[in-house]
Amino acid sequence: MLSPHEFATLMLVQAAPDQIDLDREELDTLLERHLVAMEQLTPGRPLPRLTRDGDAVLQSVAKRR
Repeated sequence: MLSPHEFATLMLVQAAPDQIDLDREELDTLLERHLVAMEQLTPGRPLPRLTRDGDAVLQSVAKRR
């Protein structure tokens, strides 16, 4: 189960990955759970992106609304 902060971070990765502080503790948890992966789009600044599992988590929540 994700904490509210982890879930909010997952939503932020989806909506605005370039605005996330890469030192966030929640991001480490999402990486460990394979909900987020780091992508190197520009030299020197990796960006987080949702994995299939991370997208599935957000999709399942959206269906419950």
